[in-house]
Amino acid sequence: MKIDQYLLDKYNAPVPRYTSYPPANHFSDKFTSSDYETAIIESNELNPQNVSIYVHIPFCKKLCFYCGCNKISMHNDEMIKKYIETLKIELHKVLKLINPYRLLSQIHYGGGTPNAIDSKYLGEINSIIFSYLKTIESPEIAIECNPAYLDFQYIKDLTDAGFNRFSIGIQDFNIEVLKTVNRSIPELPVKEIINIIKDLNPNAVINFDFIYGLPGQNSQSFAKSIDEAISYNPDRIVTFSYAHLPTVFKAQYALEKAGLPSPEEKIEMYQNTNIQLKENGYMPVGMDHYVREDDELYQAFKNNLLHRNFQGYCTRRTTGQVYAFGISSISQFETSYFQTTKSIESYIETINKDSFPVEKGYRLNNNEIIVREVIEELMCNKKIDLTAIALNFDISLDKLKSHLNFDESSLQNFIRDGIINYSNNIIEISEMGILFIRNVAASLDPVYKNKVMNYSKAV
Repeated sequence: MKIDQYLLDKYNAPVPRYTSYPPANHFSDKFTSSDYETAIIESNELNPQNVSIYVHIPFCKKLCFYCGCNKISMHNDEMIKKYIETLKIELHKVLKLINPYRLLSQIHYGGGTPNAIDSKYLGEINSIIFSYLKTIESPEIAIECNPAYLDFQYIKDLTDAGFNRFSIGIQDFNIEVLKTVNRSIPELPVKEIINIIKDLNPNAVINFDFIYGLPGQNSQSFAKSIDEAISYNPDRIVTFSYAHLPTVFKAQYALEKAGLPSPEEKIEMYQNTNIQLKENGYMPVGMDHYVREDDELYQAFKNNLLHRNFQGYCTRRTTGQVYAFGISSISQFETSYFQTTKSIESYIETINKDSFPVEKGYRLNNNEIIVREVIEELMCNKKIDLTAIALNFDISLDKLKSHLNFDESSLQNFIRDGIINYSNNIIEISEMGILFIRNVAASLDPVYKNKVMNYSKAV
């Protein structure tokens, strides 16, 4: 599948990544601690009833130049200890407001580098969560890990704490690429890390995360990394497109100086990886995930039931309203979003004053909830049945289209370019069109049409 250069030039424009709708850069600073507390209580009566928890550990032993996350260089143990103690206070404050009859379906630790800190802290946090909530059968307890900071004892501690999904941030197996982006080099072979995890918990899910579009990468070198990944037989492989926003993340200027791959080279990496993984039994789901055919994510995708929240792709079984803890984290309730302050000092001070450190928030109106459903369906399942969605919301098809930025001429444009198929009010993304799925979503988005925000490019 060769993508025409004309299409790359035409559609490689800044568009939202749609990890939420509306995206986080539309949030307002007019929300208060009281608003957040009210929203938590209200969420008990909303769907989904499952509880999903996100914990942000911002600390890193070394700052990778490409990173767009909220992170802090580790400089003293006292700050880490203060942060964890504050996070525990926040957990107690929020969890006591959640109906104890609701079930916990997900925990996800992100960062930063969650496994950069002492493993005892992670166990203590999980213990608090489990003391408040019972879980569904086989909940997903996930943690993002830098393989450079994993050894047998640390992995055992994580397993003992209940973790059963390990997201290993490989990024690239090429040592020179890792050095260029300032990422620590693993001392323990990745194959050995996998063996330890599987020996301790044969049912653990392991996914490898890669980034394409970094300095020093080309289609041949990245193909070697993917081949090596396949040889280790992880459960899932994720290939993220590097989002270059140096005006927002200053460290990324270092990558410009090192020399980024051309858009054409980046597309070739994407195309080759897609072929490699499918030929080796990994099926694509969403935009960037590849899983085995028996994986519940793929089964959900085949049945048009794949879902996404701030934790990433999930099934309807494991999804839940997201209650987030720690700096910069975003709680994702059915009708509102709330983001915690990005300042660690402000976070600690506010929590210790018995208040919630809300920095921004967003309350969705009924129209936006409908638009969110359309965009989430498209981004997750690559297909939207407008008639079915209208029926689900008990509105007419014309009313649904009026809520969207629905434009027949835009759809015809995508059809001519081979990006979508459209008939009987069903929009379906073609195999080639997956690369441009964000463009299609943006074309339906009434918020995006004003184009007042900064976004990374689609490709």
